[in-house]
Amino acid sequence: MTQSDYALEARNLSKSFGGFHAVKTVNLKVRRGSIHALIGPNGAGKTTCFNLLTKTLTPTEGQVLLDGQDITGLRSAQVARMGLVRSFQISATFPHLTCLENVRVALQSNHGTAFKFWRSLRAVEGLNARARALLEQVGLAGREDTLATELSYGKKRALEIATTLALDPKVMLLDEPTAGMGHEDVEPITDLIRQVSAGRTILIVEHNLSVVSSLCERITVLQHGEVLTEGTYDAVSNDPEVITAYMGGVDD
Repeated sequence: MTQSDYALEARNLSKSFGGFHAVKTVNLKVRRGSIHALIGPNGAGKTTCFNLLTKTLTPTEGQVLLDGQDITGLRSAQVARMGLVRSFQISATFPHLTCLENVRVALQSNHGTAFKFWRSLRAVEGLNARARALLEQVGLAGREDTLATELSYGKKRALEIATTLALDPKVMLLDEPTAGMGHEDVEPITDLIRQVSAGRTILIVEHNLSVVSSLCERITVLQHGEVLTEGTYDAVSNDPEVITAYMGGVDD
């Protein structure tokens, strides 16, 4: 594959906190238009790696490239405007706004009116049609006037996906999207992620390996902050080193 085939790339990415090496020389290539998983036992460095990719943290060494452009020195807000958007680590929703209002606030940020809360409702009514379409896309049609705090856990995650889509991302980083869900919510959210992946690139951290197996074309396994192996789900799940890593994992 050529460089243009990759939407997101990490080159020798490292992060140290004092003498602790949380991420060590990680090399990662996420193919454009794919769903790629980053997995590993607790404490493997997955969240730190996500923070480095989205510029929440500054790497000690290495580079991050988005569409072949070096974004290592940019801030998180800058890379978000370039189309690299992270969801779920910090909720993008306001609990006491309605579903429609939540999506509309996200849409405002893409229309240069993000912090102009004093504007009249008439000024942002033009965004309502797009907001309703996004809510329908994630299965929240008819919930426009429901407060976010009144939604079930799975529906709140669906609303978070809608607010993420409002930013028109090229690359979505999903941090444990099914964490804490009951069985009844996992399949709908998995189907939703598959649906919204059309025309986008997705990198996902997920502990539920059945979700990973059904969604992801390629999987990178981290252990102790380093890449242990990479491959298809079948190859990775049968790797003796991966099996040992999971059996011996410790909590973050």
